[in-house]
Amino acid sequence: MTERLTSMKNPKVQFFRSLKERKGRLAGGAFLAEGEKMAAEALASGFPVEALLLREDHAPPPGLPADLPVFVLPEHVFASLSDTRTPQGIAAVVRMQPRRPVGSRLIALDGVQDPGNVGTILRTADAAGLDGVLLGPDCADVFSPKTLRATMGSIFRMGLLFPEDLASRLSALRAEGFAILSSQLDGELFSALPAPGDRWVLVIGSEGNGVSAAVRAAATHHLRLPMRGGAESLNAAVAAGIMMYELMKNIPE
Repeated sequence: MTERLTSMKNPKVQFFRSLKERKGRLAGGAFLAEGEKMAAEALASGFPVEALLLREDHAPPPGLPADLPVFVLPEHVFASLSDTRTPQGIAAVVRMQPRRPVGSRLIALDGVQDPGNVGTILRTADAAGLDGVLLGPDCADVFSPKTLRATMGSIFRMGLLFPEDLASRLSALRAEGFAILSSQLDGELFSALPAPGDRWVLVIGSEGNGVSAAVRAAATHHLRLPMRGGAESLNAAVAAGIMMYELMKNIPE
């Protein structure tokens, strides 16, 4: 089912454009997966895709579901909803219905506010083989265009949870037997950590303030990476990547 939309005043175009902003995404319950790779990942995922948007010079990809609405847009209309300088001419409208984590090796983000860091951590968690990500309420919007680009499609493969009170959720997981591993500059050396078993949550704090006091109190371990040089701290995504791979190194592929 293909329809051509030519006016910026068209209600459908206005809805698609609203998805560039968090307010519009929350109101519409959807987000835009823009670009060849992201659109393909969305179509191949378990997320419900509501529509496919194509610039008028872009051919539809093969194998589309017969009942998927496809909207063809002139260049200026497509550019108005794109978040990139050089749009690739394709975007998927996707419902915000991520799957819940299935498994027991998790990472929690406590106020990580940079979209690039959040997206990179999701991508690294996917690559390292973790089961899911918990995102506290003060984190960057995981469905924003910048975060989505940084995930490189991993948003569609990772289980996600959005607890309103991250500390309470971590306390509940601790009561279930999970090790809660809080990364912080005043913790014990990460290399001295005994094997945490098969049930753990690695917590990464905000770029400026680190892990919050409430989350620290919920942790079973407080850990830091060694700083042998002059830097006072590591980028949040870099630190998360080192710790995730270390925690997963003895897990069979």
